[in-house]
Amino acid sequence: MTQQVPSTEPELAGVRNFRDVGGLPTVDGRRVRHGVLFRSGHLAHATDEDAAFLAGLGLHTIFDFRNAADHKLEGPDVELPGVRNVNLPLSDPADGAEFWKMVRDGELDQLRAILGDGKAAGRMIASYRSIIRKRTAEHARVLRSLAEDSVPALMHCAAGKDRAGLSVAVTLLAVGVEREAILADYLESNAKHRRYVVRRSGTSSAAYSPEVMELLGPLFDARAEYLDAAFETIEATWGGVDAYLEQGLGLTPATRERLRDRLLD
Repeated sequence: MTQQVPSTEPELAGVRNFRDVGGLPTVDGRRVRHGVLFRSGHLAHATDEDAAFLAGLGLHTIFDFRNAADHKLEGPDVELPGVRNVNLPLSDPADGAEFWKMVRDGELDQLRAILGDGKAAGRMIASYRSIIRKRTAEHARVLRSLAEDSVPALMHCAAGKDRAGLSVAVTLLAVGVEREAILADYLESNAKHRRYVVRRSGTSSAAYSPEVMELLGPLFDARAEYLDAAFETIEATWGGVDAYLEQGLGLTPATRERLRDRLLD
C-alpha cells in the first residue's frame, strides 16, 4: 500500500526521512533558503527514480555520517553523477556494536534488561551529549565546507534522525535559526512516512510484539529531551552557542558570515 506523503514533499520509495530544511526562520528575521540544505536517511536503497530525483537537486556534496558497521549492514550510498560524497562518521563502529546486535536479535528478557526502565532513552541522551562534546572536528569540517563551496548539500546518517539531526541542528545554530524552529524540524522525523523501519532477525510475531516495539521505541524516536540534552551540553561545556562555534569548532566570524550568505535568504 502506498504511503500518503504530504504533497509538498517528494515520495521517495527507497529513501526515508528526506526533506528540504528551507524556510526555517532566524532570530534576526531571515530564513533558510530553499534548495540549499537537505536531510534524509541513508541512500543505499534508493531506486532509479529516487536517484534521478536526487540528481535533479543539483547537489554539490552529500555528507554521510554513518560508520563502517552501518555501511556493512545497509550498503553504500547510490552514486549520483557529479556529486561529491564525504563519509564523516559521527560514531565509532566498535561503540555499541554488540548493543545493536541485541536490538536486532535479542529475546524479550534481554531487551527488557538493556532497554527497560528508561535505559533506552538514557542511552540516546548520552549519545547526543557525546557527539556534541567529542565530534567537534567533524562538525567544524562540515560547517567550513558549507561556507566554502559545498552547497547544495544533503546530510544523512542511517535514519536521518540522530547523527544527521545533530549536524543539521549545529548548522542551523551557526546561522542563527530560532531554537524552537530547530526543534520543530528535528521532531518532523517522527512522521510515520519518515520513520526508520525497524528490522528484527526473528520472523515470528513475537519478534515485533507490542512490548518489544515499546522497548525499542526510544531508540527510533526523535524526542525533544534528546536535542535538549545536546543544547544543554553546549551551554555546560562552552557557556553558549557563540563560544561553542568559536572555541569548540574554531569558526571565525568571517566563516560564519560566509555560511549565512550561503544558506540564508
